[in-house]
Amino acid sequence: MRVAIVENMKNTPLGPLGVALAEAGAEISYFRPYIDQAIPAGIFDHDALVVLGGEQNALDDENYPYLPALSQLMQRFSESGKAVLGICLGAQLLARGHGAENLLNFQLEFGWQSIGQTDDGKKDPLLAGLDEAFTTFEWHSDSFTLPSAATLLATAPLVENQAFRVGRAAYGTQFHFEASSGVVADWTVDFEGSIRRMEPDWLDRYPALAAEHAAKADATGLTIARNWVRLIEVAATEERIFASA
Repeated sequence: MRVAIVENMKNTPLGPLGVALAEAGAEISYFRPYIDQAIPAGIFDHDALVVLGGEQNALDDENYPYLPALSQLMQRFSESGKAVLGICLGAQLLARGHGAENLLNFQLEFGWQSIGQTDDGKKDPLLAGLDEAFTTFEWHSDSFTLPSAATLLATAPLVENQAFRVGRAAYGTQFHFEASSGVVADWTVDFEGSIRRMEPDWLDRYPALAAEHAAKADATGLTIARNWVRLIEVAATEERIFASA
């Protein structure tokens, strides 16, 4: 199983997604185009594609000229039937690649939040094993309209489009299910200034918030990660069967 991971800024660890990929014995290739503009050359060298979050918006082509090509690559992966996962900025780029509108400075959501499954989400393998309302971590102000070909899987009161699927196994999550308690703890140090500007008293409340929500979010993250990785295994198996036929 060969998985391409695209990082859009530093300090964006995989958290439970890394655990699930390690459990599956995945061979991971990292790309850091915010440094060198390099992204996967095409869809044939990897069984799956992950695009992580970042501080830029999904239309910041002037400062990050690789963004159009990355959104198109995500679209090509998804149309091939391969597994795709876009988280936060990655979800916004997946939506862009499928013709949706990116909504800049739409609504700030930060911290642990409750997300609700739609009727389609309750039947989708990505969210299997989760409660109808589950806890996860949010950090964004941009959003997107739902692509015309997409199925909405999860929603929330402030930002409707929280998770969607395009095709067989291409998923975008606006929320950071990969932000485990350890990842969030590191973010409170690495991005202390940004957090205080957004939510001046959040760090003061952080210990109590973590005690209330972090364990539930950790369980959410590992469940989603394992569910998605199982979809990669299906895709890789299908391709091997087709190649040997």
